[in-house]
Amino acid sequence: MSQSLNRIGLVAARDYKAMITSRGFLIGLFVLPVIIVIFAVVMPRVLNSRSPQVVGEVMVIDPTGKVTAQLQQTATPAQIALRRSMDSGQNPAAPSDHSQQTATLNGLPIPRFTLVPLPADTDAASHKTWLIQPRNATPLHLAIMVVRPDAVVRRPDATAFGSFDLYTSAQIDDNTETTLRGSMRAALIAARLHDIGQDPTVVTAAEQVMQPESVLVSATGERSGSRGVARFLPVACGVLIFFGVIMGGNALMTSTVEEKSNRVIEVLLAAVSPLELMYGKLLGQLGLGLTMVAVYLLMAVFSLGQYALAGVLEPMLIVYVFAFYIVTYLVFGSLMLVIGSAVNQMAEAQSFMGPITILLVFSYSLSAIVGQAPNSTFSVAMSFIPPVNTFAMIGRVASSAPPPAWQVWTTLFISCVTSAVVLWFAAKVFKIALLMHGKPPSIATLFKWARMA
Repeated sequence: MSQSLNRIGLVAARDYKAMITSRGFLIGLFVLPVIIVIFAVVMPRVLNSRSPQVVGEVMVIDPTGKVTAQLQQTATPAQIALRRSMDSGQNPAAPSDHSQQTATLNGLPIPRFTLVPLPADTDAASHKTWLIQPRNATPLHLAIMVVRPDAVVRRPDATAFGSFDLYTSAQIDDNTETTLRGSMRAALIAARLHDIGQDPTVVTAAEQVMQPESVLVSATGERSGSRGVARFLPVACGVLIFFGVIMGGNALMTSTVEEKSNRVIEVLLAAVSPLELMYGKLLGQLGLGLTMVAVYLLMAVFSLGQYALAGVLEPMLIVYVFAFYIVTYLVFGSLMLVIGSAVNQMAEAQSFMGPITILLVFSYSLSAIVGQAPNSTFSVAMSFIPPVNTFAMIGRVASSAPPPAWQVWTTLFISCVTSAVVLWFAAKVFKIALLMHGKPPSIATLFKWARMA
């Protein structure tokens, strides 16, 4: 028994070393984590770096004679910063030094507008050429805003207020245009409230509701919660297991096909039994998969730590990710090993891989669906139906409403039984298919070999 385990360990170490030292695997192992770190850490800091403040002129044609005065107030940097704070749920306190307010709320520059009021009867079409100017012109001509006559007082036969028309120059960016639209919207609302005898400042104060940061209370204590990250966790866990199984299973199948086609298998079988070879290759690729999952988890913790969100990944969630990865790999990895032993070339394996890939993709998609409604009847049912149950359960565990512990352990037990059955089937087929050459067998033939062995 000890000699058999020793030979299994030698085969596993051989496969692990051969793959972990290959340049292609190392590139594939680190490329995705590096991309994740770049997008999660570097890119937000680059995009949120201080941008130059946009300073320019805006023509205003106001037939009502009531909006321009309000726009003079709502288009100031202080009021723009105030509205942005309210929209993001932050403290809306306006800065004390309005003249020095330059842009940097949430990483977006706050433009500085100079309004150029025109007579109420001005034809906007005759001034559109004002917007066409060289790129380095000073001052910039940003836009022409035309208030409609019924923007403050509705027409007798209308149920809605009028709005405004906006003509922009080619040099205005999205942030500046969005800010300008928000300023005009606030000005129109203020003008309408004034028209009916209401104080806009009172209404604005009544609309200020600060969004508190949620505090997640669990058996392990309290911590800051982030709904955005919580919604993404089920998907991330499903992707992690999916990529680990796909990469490990494909490497397992590819190495088996290559060794069989090159007759290396016959040399290996002179030193170890077919079962020892199968279990050794499974364990070797399982070690590679665990290495990959560990690297990705370390990168995820590092990325979340940059935003003080590392606490979102609870220790038990990491344990469950590893546990569910192992049982999922044993099921799908065993099936891919069977395919590798049954065919002579990679092209012949494609017909067998189709159903397995479809099943894997369907299982992976469940983690995202289940994560949105973790305690629904569908989610609970999928948690106990192999082989998709591992993806469904990790989606539930990573969600904001995790299931009871007994359900998690029941799923793990069902998955272990499923793994044992698939390993038994794989062992039966592997012993016969390994030395078979010629026409690849059908699925029915594989089951026939399992009954014969």
